[in-house]
Amino acid sequence: MSSFAPVPEQMAVLERAVVDFHVRSDLEERLEESRQSGKPLRVKAGFDPTRPDLHLGHCVLLQKLRAFQDLGHTAIFLIGDFTAMVGDPTGQNESRPRLTRAEVERSAESYLAQAFKVLDERGVELRRNSEWLDRLTLTDAVELMAKSTVSRMLERKDFRQRFETERAIHQHEFLYPLLQAYDSVALECDVELGGTDQLFNLVLGRTLMHKYGKRPQIVMTTPILEGTDARVENGEIVGPKMSKSADNTIGLQEEPTAMFRKAMQIDDTVVFRYFELLSRRSAADVAALRAEVQSLGRNPMEIKALFAREIVERFHGGEAAAHAVAEFERVYAKDAVPDDMPRVELKPAGGVAELAWVLKQANLVASTSDARRLVEQGGVEVDGARVTDPRVRFHPGSEHVVRVGSKQRRFARICILG
Repeated sequence: MSSFAPVPEQMAVLERAVVDFHVRSDLEERLEESRQSGKPLRVKAGFDPTRPDLHLGHCVLLQKLRAFQDLGHTAIFLIGDFTAMVGDPTGQNESRPRLTRAEVERSAESYLAQAFKVLDERGVELRRNSEWLDRLTLTDAVELMAKSTVSRMLERKDFRQRFETERAIHQHEFLYPLLQAYDSVALECDVELGGTDQLFNLVLGRTLMHKYGKRPQIVMTTPILEGTDARVENGEIVGPKMSKSADNTIGLQEEPTAMFRKAMQIDDTVVFRYFELLSRRSAADVAALRAEVQSLGRNPMEIKALFAREIVERFHGGEAAAHAVAEFERVYAKDAVPDDMPRVELKPAGGVAELAWVLKQANLVASTSDARRLVEQGGVEVDGARVTDPRVRFHPGSEHVVRVGSKQRRFARICILG
């Protein structure tokens, strides 16, 4: 007797928060075969470890992989250590800088520790694509390249735009989608998961498997999560995706109080997008919460606190979540100073530092011009007093508590070294 749930029950779980599906009927068929044979499906998600930190944006994909795990299937966590050295051209206006193997390895170790906060480590097949890509001969590589065309590669939006605007496309960038697609050939996956920005590469894997005489994989993509600075305009969520470069992330390794605070800064409406993609609450529960705000007038801060607490508890436990709630209420409801504010030591070249420069160096603002504008608008406090002159000076040996913003407050203890 198969231990797998009936196909409709599995599909109800797996279809949630899926954008692209190639092909739904194929997955239903394969799930039924799995039930009949008792053999789990092989489900892959690949990650190029280009940076050491994972955030909630990565968690959307990891949760879908975990959903397959929870249904009894085999989760393959693929570290793209070889492809990371080539560099993924997806979404790039220019060629992505290439990484060394040592740089990739450092990030890979960090990735694993964080990924297992979401995945069940006991049921993961951990692989690295250097296992097979390092062994490809030049003959193998030529054979691989012969299975696609330049015109097919130029169907990709990013390549096409660069070609039309006469910006450089290096030949190794054409090779990247083929190498990622070859991973599926090597692993003989039933399903490959990825973000919507990876659709071209994932479908190419499906095509390549057919050309190598393998049964083509099913492709499923998950949405790209917007950052904590996203807003709703004309009924649409606008804003850059969650990324370290945009400074709009909630990292999986961040301190509980920082995670909670950042989650509370999400827009009152955008938070339901986070619920839909990341919460363990059912879709019906999320819809009910939305209705409580829209129809019954429930305070959106209460709804955001539910999400913030759930996320902190998932990654740090119930005690840490309770402390984060209490700390947030102490600092933000009572206008207190947080206990966990970063300490920043600065040593200005001339000994004395102006406030605008200090804010930029402490990463409290994106630029010195932003700092000046924020100070002049009354959005900065130094030692509990509002300051409106960006040229206020900090002297060597002094120490100050600086607060930036009102709704989205950021604190730092600034120490000016002599």
